[in-house]
Amino acid sequence: MELRHLRYFVTVAETCHFGRAAEQLHVAQPALSHTIRQLEDELGVVLLARTTRQVRVTPAGEFFLAEARRVLAGLDVGVRGVRRIGEGKLGLLRIGFTGTAAFSHLPHLARALAQRVPRVELEVRADLLTAEQCEHLRTGTLGIGVLRPPVTGDDIDFRVIESEPLVLAVPADHRLAVEPVVAMTDLRAEPLVTYDRRNSVVYEAVARSCREAGLTPHQLHEAPGTAVLLALVAGGLGVGVVPASARALPLAGVVFRDLAGAATVELALAWHRESPSPLVATVLTELEDVFPSVRVPTGAT
Repeated sequence: MELRHLRYFVTVAETCHFGRAAEQLHVAQPALSHTIRQLEDELGVVLLARTTRQVRVTPAGEFFLAEARRVLAGLDVGVRGVRRIGEGKLGLLRIGFTGTAAFSHLPHLARALAQRVPRVELEVRADLLTAEQCEHLRTGTLGIGVLRPPVTGDDIDFRVIESEPLVLAVPADHRLAVEPVVAMTDLRAEPLVTYDRRNSVVYEAVARSCREAGLTPHQLHEAPGTAVLLALVAGGLGVGVVPASARALPLAGVVFRDLAGAATVELALAWHRESPSPLVATVLTELEDVFPSVRVPTGAT
């Protein structure tokens, strides 16, 4: 049994006329009649009762008609889905976010993609450092990463979407909380809560800012992420220097102040350079309007 047997049978059953069905199918009527007989012989039942004046669908034919329609409809759905996947308009996109980027950029990005490619489903992984994201991009467990350069390896391409200043997080009752702008040199006597130094771009930016200000801060605590860092600040264990996007994560007992003399950190979209999938290429194309610095990699389809 072939798909054409199903299509031919459905057309004859719906028209109840071999001549009209043959015209719709663009086949000769004898060939159509022969195909229907083949189908009935294979099934061992009569699907269409024929007389010289009319064609009538038998009870067995009514049942088979419903099943044939279901099979053909399922096939059409599959064909459309495969084509959408090939066009990069359907599928699952796994996207990683570093630190506070999930709070500051995920809502905007998710809304834009929902409007532009509504059949693309997002699977989000948060709190991934740059080195982790690069490895996931390399193995294919992430399609796109939102990370902080520099990236690891020359097979990861990226485009910067924002240059973000560092700001100061202090306890609400701290002496510096009343200052609208704080200088790096004002932190000379302050205990500092920092990010875990391993593979942290922000940690390196904070350390560089301290060196340029001539500071050797009294460091008491390291935190694995922004939420823990801010909780330690709220607990009065020190002050923290964090990306400005941390303002999107408000916490009772913590206030943020602009920090003069501090470095900036970049945020970028990243993907594997070698033969990106149609889905990744389509998403990057759609994000060009959202983040104008993004461009689809050369050779993407």
